[in-house]
This record gives sequence, C-alpha cells and structure tokens, in this order.
Amino acid sequence: MKTIQFREAICEAMSEEMRHDESIYLIGEEVAEYNGAYKASKGMLDEFGPKRVIDAPIAELGFAGIAVGSAMNGNRPIVEFMTFNFSLVGIDQIINNAAKMRQMSGGQFNIPIVFRGPTASAGQLAATHSQAFENWYANCPGLKVVVPSNVYDAKGLLKSAIRDNDPVIFMESEQMYGDKGEVPEGEYTLPLGVADIKREGKDVTIVSFGKILKEAFIAADALEKEGISCEIIDLRTVRPLDYDTILNSVKKTNRLVILEEAWPFGSVASEITYMVQEKAFDYLDAPIQRITTADTPAPYSPALLKEWLPNAEDLIKAVKKVAYK
Repeated sequence: MKTIQFREAICEAMSEEMRHDESIYLIGEEVAEYNGAYKASKGMLDEFGPKRVIDAPIAELGFAGIAVGSAMNGNRPIVEFMTFNFSLVGIDQIINNAAKMRQMSGGQFNIPIVFRGPTASAGQLAATHSQAFENWYANCPGLKVVVPSNVYDAKGLLKSAIRDNDPVIFMESEQMYGDKGEVPEGEYTLPLGVADIKREGKDVTIVSFGKILKEAFIAADALEKEGISCEIIDLRTVRPLDYDTILNSVKKTNRLVILEEAWPFGSVASEITYMVQEKAFDYLDAPIQRITTADTPAPYSPALLKEWLPNAEDLIKAVKKVAYK
C-alpha cells in the first residue's frame, strides 16, 4: 500500500486508464497547462499531450456538447467541471443528450463519458458556489452518480466510471483534495452501485456519502462512549442506489438516521426514507430521521455557514432521538 492525496488518486485513476485506452481524453478549464484548478491532472499534459489533455474555454455548454458528440463517435471523454455549480451552464447536454441518447437512438449509441469535479460547499464560497447536485442528477434516468468519501474509494470508483459504457456523474469535494489515504500499489477497481459498511454497529444505522461522512465518524465515536453502537453505511454510488445494504442494516439495528449535505426537499434522504418505510416498516422501532443543510441558499458568513451545514452535533441529537436516549 502507498499513501497519496485525494487529488493524486483522481490523477492516477485517469492516467492509468488513459495508458490502457487511447480513446480516453480529458477536457475542461485549466486541466492542461495549469495542471488542473485543484492539481488533479498534474503532469498529464506532459505525458499525454495536448490532443488528449485539452484546455477548454470558459464555455461548459460547448465543451460538454463536444464531449458528448465525441462519445457518440467512439471516444471515452472525461469532462472536468471546475465546480458542479458551473455544470448548470452545460446541463442541457448532460440531461437531454448524454443521459437520453442511448434510449432515443434505440441502443445505437452508447455514451461512455464521465463528468467530474467538486460538488457542495467548500467554505466561504457563498450561495452560487456551494450547492450539492447529487440528487439533481440522480433524478435523471440514464445517469449514474458516484460520490466518493475517501482516497481509496475515489481511485477505484473513478476507474470503474471511466470504463462504464454509460454516462457517469463523478462528484468530488474541494475540501477533500488534500486528504491522504492508502491505496494499493497495483491495479484495482470498485464496482458502481455497491455501498460500503464503513463501521459495523448494532443500535442505529447511519447512512451518508461524500465528505460529510466524516461527521458521522465523529458522532459515532462520541456515541460509542455513551453506549450507543452506530453502523455507518457509505453509499459511494447515489444512482444506482444499493437498497439491499441499507435494508439489511435497518433490519438489524431497527433505527435509521440519514446524513446528507443537501437541501431537504427532494433529497437522496427522501428517497431512502420512502424505500425503507415501504420495505422495512415493520422493523423500525422509531421514525426515520434525516440531517440536511438548512433549507436556504448557502450563507457567506462563517458563523451562519456553520449553522447551515449539518454536523456531528446534529447527528448525535438525531441518533439519541431514535434511540430514545
């Protein structure tokens, strides 16, 4: 095993796949000469050249559309958005072309494309640069949505996403690029659509994904000292969602709390809540609780931002509520 940063895991995954397959290329703003806005493509221009690591103009609709068209013609593009907030400029290409082309063409066209970049809040970036879009894209049939929470998962999941023959939305976090973790020296991949039980427990199931999962570990450590054992499930893939892992855990613990860094209305937590009450209602010993951001645009003030974001304290209160403590 070796220890690398999250940004290096992303770079290694892309580079390893590009060495195996000449149809793969990376396109986005500042991905080449500048080595990526977050240095996730450092050194790739030198290795693969300007025809496979392409600096795009500030025109997400344009370069997203170019990538979709090239995927229809046998290439496997990786599109980097400097932030998924900017993907809204190109969302027509993602939703109306990438996601739907396979069905609309009667299976004549696969769209093997990865749209990747950071999502959700990253400090004082204010309302228009702090949104989480996992539930937005997961709402669209034809897209797969992947949100890694750590270095190991990021590399293995991205390699699988690049190899997938359907469009994949791969969501990272600006605040995780410097995180360090261990990865194997050799080749490995992780399957899409399979959740991971990061911590086993018997009293309460906590489901989360992405960088906010860190708060779940803080909360679980504190609750363990009070005699409450928490099982932590990392979804890893939001669509397809691994319902079975969640259901099996709830049937064991009989309680569920969902932690998500997104607005509450129409959230991933809402989908999980519906599914569990439909398929495991008789196993529940308490109403399902969900912890999300406040239902407002993200504030700029650090004090307000702290109140807006879900945190370990909120999670501890919710766990105690379902455990009747």
